[in-house]
Formats: sequence, structure tokens, C-alpha cells
Amino acid sequence: MTSPLDEAVLARLDRDRNVWLCTLRSDGSPHVTPVWFVHRQDRWWICTGAGNRKLRNVGTDPRVSLALEDGDAPVVAEGAVTVLRDSFPAEVVTAFRDKYGWDVTGPDQPPGGNVLLQVTVTRWLLAGVAR
Repeated sequence: MTSPLDEAVLARLDRDRNVWLCTLRSDGSPHVTPVWFVHRQDRWWICTGAGNRKLRNVGTDPRVSLALEDGDAPVVAEGAVTVLRDSFPAEVVTAFRDKYGWDVTGPDQPPGGNVLLQVTVTRWLLAGVAR
């Protein structure tokens, strides 16, 4: 899918620290959490522990929604998750290190290690302008 994002939104994706991630529990109820993210290769990347609820949820249903925190210039997307348990892309590892000072492959991982959620956007609902 070609991104409809303008330069201002792309700059926010580099700068903004948090995105709200909505996953679906097995009963269909939503689970919403703020998470750190990077946006590279036209995808959202979220790192989480292998035992976290969001990972269990996307294992059952890979559909997610994402929303940046600023409601005055909303950026909201829907997508599908692919889980990477190892062989994290070097560009994504570097992006997390540059943005947060955090090595997602480092020794301070939770039990079971970290995984990356690669979110491929299927639909942009809002791209920086309220409608």
C-alpha cells in the first residue's frame, strides 16, 4: 500500500515517542496500550516482551489499530501484524537505539526475550487532519 503521508506526518513518526496500540483479545474485546515505536520501511515496528498480552492477542488475531497521541492532528492507521522472534532488521534495531537509547537486542530483556511486531498498514483512517 502506498503511504498517503505528507512530510509533516512522516516527521512526527520519527519524533513522537508513543503510539496507542489496540489489539483484540480472543473474545474480541479491545486491549489498548501506549507503546514505543519506530516507523521504517513503510511499516510500524513495536518491540514487546515475549510474554506480553499484546503478543498473545496478535497471535489470535493479527489485526491492530494505531493512533498517535495528538488528537488535534490525528494519525490513525489499521494494519496487520507479523511477529519477528529473531533476526531483527538492523535498521529497526538502530532506529530504536537512536530514538529511545534502547537496544532491543540487549541483555536487559524480559523472560522469553523481546519480539518485534511489524505492522503493515492496510488502511490509513486519518493522516494528520481531522475530518
